[in-house]
Amino acid sequence: MSFVIPCHNEQENLPALVAAIREATDPLRQTYEIVIADDFSSDNSWAVLKELAAKDARVRGLRFAFNCGQSAALWAGMKAARGQYIITLDADLQNDPRDVPQFLQALEKFDCACGSRIGARGQGDNFVRIVSSRIANWVRNKLSGENVTDAGCCYRAFKRECIADLKFFKGMHRFLPTLFKIDGFTVTEIPVRHNPRRAGQSHYGVWNRLFASFYDLLAVRWMQRRMFKYQVAEEIN
Repeated sequence: MSFVIPCHNEQENLPALVAAIREATDPLRQTYEIVIADDFSSDNSWAVLKELAAKDARVRGLRFAFNCGQSAALWAGMKAARGQYIITLDADLQNDPRDVPQFLQALEKFDCACGSRIGARGQGDNFVRIVSSRIANWVRNKLSGENVTDAGCCYRAFKRECIADLKFFKGMHRFLPTLFKIDGFTVTEIPVRHNPRRAGQSHYGVWNRLFASFYDLLAVRWMQRRMFKYQVAEEIN
């Protein structure tokens, strides 16, 4: 099992995050690793990550040579991951590792399980973030034909074969469930906790929640309509 975490300027959160993952996962007696992709942080995130890795061999890290964005960091981390199951979450501790058992249970019946913060958003976000997220989610569902209740939540667990043929593009992290469905994988949602940010600043506001992903959404809509599927019945070698 691989935890994949994109990171940008989260030096104060990384030690607590790794500790929270250990506390939640060690009792499960599962083999796991923690892969953190540092998107060219300008603070001491990389130095902190190296210290964490020196103390725990399960912590792995990679650092970009320049800032590339959340999708690139997430994709690089997923490609570096070695586990059969991949769990993606944010570095700010708003995603709670205590939900991991529920994700693993969902993967017994589905290829991908997506976290939904609908029931818990009031505990971790302010009014503006809640409203802008709901509007963005409605627009995404309307144009993509989806019914995902919380498309903006990056707390997800999936089998590694889900990303085997995935096409990488900027902004892809917002649409992973839809991209998985295009490839024929099964997707479900589970309720998750949503904690207040403990330290650092959010990288998302009204602009990138409502407008910045619009072109990405159009690309996904195009893929839904133009991608084709086939199945070979017989083969002669």
